[in-house]
Amino acid sequence: MSELGDGEVLPVGGTGPVSTAWWGMICVIATEGVLFVYLIFSYAYLGSQQPGPWPPSGPPSLKLALTNTAILIASSVLLAWGLRKFRRQRDRRQLAFALAGTIVLGAVFVTIQGFEWADKPFVFSTNAYSSAFFLLTGVHMAHVAVGLLMLLALLVWTLLGRFDRGHHEHLSLGALYWHFVDVVWLVVFTTAYLVPQFK
Repeated sequence: MSELGDGEVLPVGGTGPVSTAWWGMICVIATEGVLFVYLIFSYAYLGSQQPGPWPPSGPPSLKLALTNTAILIASSVLLAWGLRKFRRQRDRRQLAFALAGTIVLGAVFVTIQGFEWADKPFVFSTNAYSSAFFLLTGVHMAHVAVGLLMLLALLVWTLLGRFDRGHHEHLSLGALYWHFVDVVWLVVFTTAYLVPQFK
């Protein structure tokens, strides 16, 4: 807000769905969503052109992937709970707990994904499937890393009391991005892990 003469106040930015930041995040999510559409299309196209079975090494194991899926869903639920508590009660401790818990769960997801990659009987350059698999899951992993950095910044700002003064739009935008990352994982999980089980 900028003050005019005689005590008038000039609005310089909206809040919520009319704010520049909100539309900026929607544009980021839209463009990143299109990126994943391209990656999934490429994965499916390569599979349709494969003369043999797809994946060539057989369906991927669901053991770690199911665990990771449950972890990401839990992280979204925890973050949504913390944000809701903060909006209703302005409870900074519960918000900080939710942010820290979500960061821990996200870090566990990344660690498990790393173990799963290391356990694969192929590398990126082995064949078309391995390249498509690592590219699809790797780009998602990069988005998780960006989300973790966002959540870390939000946690620091929460601990510093930045959101106690009424302006907390950054929390909603960070949560929106994290939920997007989780929804994308459900699509990636379905495409790369579940669908091959039924072929």
